[in-house]
Amino acid sequence: MLTPKGRSASITDSLWVKWLGYQTVLLITLMQAQKPKAIVYCRVSSKEQEDTGYSLDAQKKLLEEHGEKHGFQVVKHFRISESASGKQIRIKFNEMLKYASNNRVSVILCEKVDRLTRNLKDAAVVDDWIKAEDNRQIHCVKENFILSRNTKAHENLVWDMKVAIARFYTNNLSEEVLKGQKEKIAQGWLPTKPPLGYKTIGEKGHKIHIPDEEKAPLIAKMFELYATGNYSIKFLLEEMWKQGLKNTDGNKVGKTRMHKLLSEPFYCGKLRWNGKVSPGNQEPIISEELFEEVQKRLCRKYKNPQYKKHEHVWKAKVECGECGGTVSWYEKKGNAYGECKHYRPCSQRGTTRQDSLEEQLFPLFDKVAPKNERVLGWLEQALKESHVDEIKLYDSQRRNLNEQHEKLQRRLEAIYEDKIDQKITVEFYERKFKEYTEEKNAVLKQLQKLDDGNAQYYEAGYAIHELAVRAKEIYQSKRVTVEDKRLLLSHIFSNVLLKDRKADGKYTLAFEFLAEWMPKLNKNFELQESGLNKHKTDEFEHVGSMWLRGWGSNPRPTG
Repeated sequence: MLTPKGRSASITDSLWVKWLGYQTVLLITLMQAQKPKAIVYCRVSSKEQEDTGYSLDAQKKLLEEHGEKHGFQVVKHFRISESASGKQIRIKFNEMLKYASNNRVSVILCEKVDRLTRNLKDAAVVDDWIKAEDNRQIHCVKENFILSRNTKAHENLVWDMKVAIARFYTNNLSEEVLKGQKEKIAQGWLPTKPPLGYKTIGEKGHKIHIPDEEKAPLIAKMFELYATGNYSIKFLLEEMWKQGLKNTDGNKVGKTRMHKLLSEPFYCGKLRWNGKVSPGNQEPIISEELFEEVQKRLCRKYKNPQYKKHEHVWKAKVECGECGGTVSWYEKKGNAYGECKHYRPCSQRGTTRQDSLEEQLFPLFDKVAPKNERVLGWLEQALKESHVDEIKLYDSQRRNLNEQHEKLQRRLEAIYEDKIDQKITVEFYERKFKEYTEEKNAVLKQLQKLDDGNAQYYEAGYAIHELAVRAKEIYQSKRVTVEDKRLLLSHIFSNVLLKDRKADGKYTLAFEFLAEWMPKLNKNFELQESGLNKHKTDEFEHVGSMWLRGWGSNPRPTG
C-alpha cells in the first residue's frame, strides 16, 4: 500500500512529466516557427521528360530532401504537368508568387532555372520578388545555384544567361513544332488528334488517321439526318444519342460540339488548319456534296425546326407566300393548325388546318405517279437497256482517270526524290507537291463519283418511280411515324408556299422531272392498253428509245 506521502510523490511526478511534455512541444513549435518557409515548385514540359525520370514525384522528393537538409519548412507544393498550356503555366506561376508574398514565404525550391521560367518577362517578375525583401531566395537544386538579393554580379550574369538559354530552347522548340506541322499538312495529314469518328494508327512521326469502324457510320448518319432539314441541333443530338453516338469520354455529345462536328471539313477529305482549308489524304466519311448541303442548313435562318417533344409533320416545311417567314404549327382539340407569326410586316391572318393543306397537295402526289404498276416494268427494262451505253462510257472515263492518277503519282515520287537529292529547293517542292496533290485528289473524287453513278444508275431511277407510285399510300399509312413522313416530304417537295390558305408545292429536281414526262408516259400506256398505238414491234423497244433518250447520271426531259 502506498502511504499518503508516497501518493503525494506519485502525483507530483505525474505533473512534472506533463510539464516537461508541454515544454517539449512548445520548444519544437518555436523551432519550427524559426525555420524559413519554403515552396516546392515542380514542372515537366513534355511527356518524354516524365517518361525518362523527370516526373513530378521525382522532382518533389529531390526538392523536399534539399529543403530538409538546409532547415527549410516546406509549406506548399505547386505542380505543373506536361498537359498544361502556356496560359495555365503562367497562371500557376503568378499564383505561386502571390502565395509566397501573402504568407511570408522566403524560399522557392525548383529543380533548374528552366523549370521556373523560360521567358524574360517572368524572369523580371522573379527579380522584382527577390529584391523586395532581404531574406528571399530561389534555389535551383540540380544546378547548385542560389538567387538572392545579395547575389554577386557574375552570378546574376549566370542567371541571365540561363534564362536566355531557356528562352532560346522554347523558341527553337516552337519553331521546330511549327515546321513539323507545316510539313505534315503539306503531305495531306492532320498534325493533331482527329475529330470524332476517326482513330490514329502508326508509329511516332508516321501516324495517320483512318475512320473508326464503330463511330464513322454514326457520323455519316448524323450528316444525312441533318441534311434532310427535319432536325434542329438539339433534336439531332438526342437522336444520335439513341443511336449510340458518344464522345471520347463515353458521354453524350454536347450541342456546341455537335455544331462543330457538322462544320468540320475533315469528314469530306479536307484539312482545316489556321483558318485555311487544304486537300487531305484521309479517307472521307461523307461526300463533299453532303457536307456543303449541311453547311447551307447550318448557316440559313428560320428553316431548321426547333426542338420540341412533339414534332409536327409540316414543321419548318411551309413558308408564308407573302413575307417568306416560316409557318408555325400548333395543336388544338386534336387538330394541327399552321399560321404565319413572323415579326416582319405580313397581312396574312388566320390559320390553316393540316388536313386542308394535305388535300391541296395530294393531287401533286398523283401527278408524278405511274397509273399502273406495269409501267414500272417498262421503266425497269428501259433503264437496263439504256445502261448498256452508260457502261461503255463509264469504262472509257475510268481508264482516262486511272491514267491521270498514275501520272500524278509518278510526278509526286519524282519530286520527292529530287528533294532528297537536293536537286530542287524546299519551296519548289512544297509548291509542286500541293499542286499535284490537289490534282490527284480531284481525280480520285471523279473516280468515286463515277463508281457511285455506275453502281446506282438504274436502281436509283427505278426507286424514284416506285416511291412516286406509293408516296400517297405511305403518307396516309397509320404505321408510318411522323419522322418518316417528314423524310418523304423532303424527297418530294423542295418548298411549300401558303398564301390566303392556298398551298402550292415546288417539287425537288427528281420529282420535277417526273412531273414533266410522267403524264406523257401514262398517256402512252393508256394507248397501248386500248390498242390505239400500233407502233410497238419488239418488247420494250419503244419505251427505251422514245422516253429515255438522254437519261444519264444527270437526267433531264427530252424535248
